[in-house]
Amino acid sequence: MLNLSAPSALSDTSWIKPGKAAWDWWSGSFARGVNFKPGMNTATMEHYIDFAADHHLEYMLIDEGWSTHEDITHWIAAVDLPEILDKARKRGVRVLLWMRWEAVQKHMAEAFPLYEKWGVAGVKVDFMDRDDQEMVNFYERVVRKAAEHHLVVDFHGAFKPTGLRRAYPNLLTREGVMGMEYSKWSERVTPEHDVTLPFTRMLAGPMDYTPGCFQNATRGEFKPRMVEPMCQGTRAHQLAMYVVFESPLAMLSDYPESYEKQPGMELLEKVPTVWDETKVLNGEPGKYVTIARRTDQNWFLGAMTNWDARDMEIPLGFLGPGEYDAEIFADGPDADKRATSLSVNKKRLKAGESLPVHLASGGGVAIVFTPAR
Repeated sequence: MLNLSAPSALSDTSWIKPGKAAWDWWSGSFARGVNFKPGMNTATMEHYIDFAADHHLEYMLIDEGWSTHEDITHWIAAVDLPEILDKARKRGVRVLLWMRWEAVQKHMAEAFPLYEKWGVAGVKVDFMDRDDQEMVNFYERVVRKAAEHHLVVDFHGAFKPTGLRRAYPNLLTREGVMGMEYSKWSERVTPEHDVTLPFTRMLAGPMDYTPGCFQNATRGEFKPRMVEPMCQGTRAHQLAMYVVFESPLAMLSDYPESYEKQPGMELLEKVPTVWDETKVLNGEPGKYVTIARRTDQNWFLGAMTNWDARDMEIPLGFLGPGEYDAEIFADGPDADKRATSLSVNKKRLKAGESLPVHLASGGGVAIVFTPAR
């Protein structure tokens, strides 16, 4: 579908940058151990920017509330957007702004040039929730106008991809998926759902599932909640999503303190969001999946299972010649009872070998392979 779409309409794409983003919406204006009141305010946004810079994330997504829904050319009193953007610029973090589609339709001719002048890197456009011809045309107008002003785009409340990103590669990702946000109000986002998506929705193109929940819960522990929400499955299951799920723009959805000094954060710092090569090693819809992806000389592997624990032998034939140092982020020995349990170890491996792994119930594994020196 992508290759059947129109070729790129942009002569210069050097300004389009993929990457990972800190994100303030998921945690529900919550944080532990901070000296300010978390919420849509300057202190919170600058806190997320510092977190992004400290952990080598390219973006900070400022979600709903920085402006009114109707006026996307002015910020609310609690948010000093010029100060926030200045801080982000100094710390090398690009800023994305959320907005409803109705306001974009009315004001993009004024707002998008303004964002370019302010130094905003892109927009997240939300709540379209339909796919009639008028809305399809709206998507194209948005990415075209955004490209004129060097803005990347993330569509939420979106229909599935159609290949538009080939013509307008500033369209980094889109939702069009029942993503992790549903965990805030339902029990529908299960490990079984997670291992179905690579065989269904993901075939159409990148999806903004918004992974990165570190409040991991077993099936018996999980409860939907809006503040400091949980997710179903293990810490390693969440880490594996950054390899299994394709999205050139990937969220780190939890609040900064949930990641600090936590095992697994080092994987999130290293994992890229775009790839040179992809190999699907095994899988069965709704049961399990293992995918390996390469960027430059490094390989990353993610494997995920449904609620069934399983043992598997992962063939390493995808690796190039020579030996590789593997950093393995696996389910801890008690992950079936304590979903945050993560085991981190290193091995030296080479192509032709196989790696035995155990996936806990709702579990996974994420591995970084780097050429041995």
